[in-house]
Amino acid sequence: MPNKNEIKSEKILVKDVFSTMWFRIPEYQRPYIWGKDEVNELLDDLTFASKDKPDSEYFLGSFVFQFKQAHSEQEFNENDLLDGQQRMTTLLMLLACIRDAATNQLAKNSCQSRIYQQGDPFSRIPERNRLIFAIREDVQEFVEIYVKTPGGTNKTEELEKLTKSQADTSIQNMARAILEIRQFLGNPENGITPEELLTFLLNNVLFIYVATQDLEDAFRLFTILNDRGVPLRNSDILKSLNLGELDKDSDKIKYAKLWEEAESSLGDDFDRFLNHLRTILVKDKARLSLLQEFEDKIYYPKEREKATGQKKPALLKKGKETFQLVERYLKHYNDLLGGGNYEETGNSFKFDNLVKVMLTGLPSSDWVPPLLLYYDRFGYLGLLDFLIELDRKFSADWMTQLTPTERIENMNQVIRVVEGAESAKAVLANACFQFDAAGLMRTVSGTVYGRKYTRYLLLKLDFIYSDPGQLMSIQTPSVEHILPQTPKEDSQWVIDFTEQQRDEWTDKLGNLVLITRAKNSSQGRLNYKHKKAKYFNGSITTCPNSLRVLQNSQWTMAELVDNHKKVLGALATNYGIQITQVESAQ
Repeated sequence: MPNKNEIKSEKILVKDVFSTMWFRIPEYQRPYIWGKDEVNELLDDLTFASKDKPDSEYFLGSFVFQFKQAHSEQEFNENDLLDGQQRMTTLLMLLACIRDAATNQLAKNSCQSRIYQQGDPFSRIPERNRLIFAIREDVQEFVEIYVKTPGGTNKTEELEKLTKSQADTSIQNMARAILEIRQFLGNPENGITPEELLTFLLNNVLFIYVATQDLEDAFRLFTILNDRGVPLRNSDILKSLNLGELDKDSDKIKYAKLWEEAESSLGDDFDRFLNHLRTILVKDKARLSLLQEFEDKIYYPKEREKATGQKKPALLKKGKETFQLVERYLKHYNDLLGGGNYEETGNSFKFDNLVKVMLTGLPSSDWVPPLLLYYDRFGYLGLLDFLIELDRKFSADWMTQLTPTERIENMNQVIRVVEGAESAKAVLANACFQFDAAGLMRTVSGTVYGRKYTRYLLLKLDFIYSDPGQLMSIQTPSVEHILPQTPKEDSQWVIDFTEQQRDEWTDKLGNLVLITRAKNSSQGRLNYKHKKAKYFNGSITTCPNSLRVLQNSQWTMAELVDNHKKVLGALATNYGIQITQVESAQ
């Protein structure tokens, strides 16, 4: 461990992290916030790496901690974890789930020893937890019951209740994570046993740690690693490799300028753009760094053809061919995402408006690569219809809780369809756009407030009710209830709505609108007439759906139910869903 005023950094295997180090989540840390998507991403990546490169090291990232040496008030050395809490906590729960799912007793023992150190007074070994949650007693109690105790992750009914309770945010998310890990480990289609995953996790997976005894230094390191990053990016190295393949100085000057202008205009989006190109070429989920993806999967593929056993041919050549592809797709990217497609897409702004909604409301831009490829092949022919189908598919998959890996694979399937289709019409008729319509309607019919997709749904309604001849203005909107969540006891709300009605309807889509200013909780509880005049006035002028809803002179149960039916019907029409599916979902 580092001496005073020393900063130490080394790589370390997971088995050593969880056998030689002890961590404390300090008071200033945020809660455990990983959800289903992040947990599944980690499990999927570990499983893929264990199969694809079982003998290679797998880098899981870095963590930063402040080392605290034992003293009179502290029994033993420990580390305050500044960066890496989410991954470290997830790995702790993964070890607990493997312990309870494994049939091999040695595997169970191996996991348990890394979660918790059994005290031995005769050897003067103290009882000790691998991870301590400072000041969060409820979270620590959760760990004691469901992580530390053998068989704790098997208490699925109790864990399910915790995910729906009003418990600590960390407890809710940790309970969900355990259930997600259990489901993954119990699925034979993943092709890996708990024991196999444990072996790879302990012996092949590694971190880089950065440690110091000085808290100020530790925070400075945390800031540098998270905000600034390393000075040299993968895209910089990629540019250098390709410039080195050019023979003519004129080409070097031309393409270096092209690259630098793209970096300047797109900023952080430039790396994302290059990843979109990688996806179009590889048609698979990215597992490596951008540079490694280009080296190992595009320029020098390591995979072999199943029929011949020969290595697959290069997907792209270094040098001019790469720069020409970048140049072509940069134009596509600016054409499609930069606005100004009014005439080309049928004398309306529907295309540009829907792009805005998707960029603002969807959880990722994994839908962009198929859009770029479609435009590359068919131009503006059927482009708006393609975007509508793409939005339906991607957003429905997200809202019906497909994992990120499943959503990415579905977008890659669209890419394959676009690449192989003879015409735009053939693409639009393909079954790759099918989604769980009944599941979607069940999702949007129920409680939606607080879900990750709430704002997207309201943006989509703004799109539906917007004038296609006008560009939408999306000004960092926030979600607001019409019937407030906590009305005053002497308000008209309590007279117009029973407690049961408020419990059932407050957080449904029909009671929600977008506003374009900061919330004011005191004005948000005003009676409808005053709330509409003082709170909503001036803050919904760019939100077509909000303007439509707030034309009502009153807001009683009748207006709420009527609006709920209208917005469900509008969404169903937008998604091409029959009205019977809407009715059955209510």
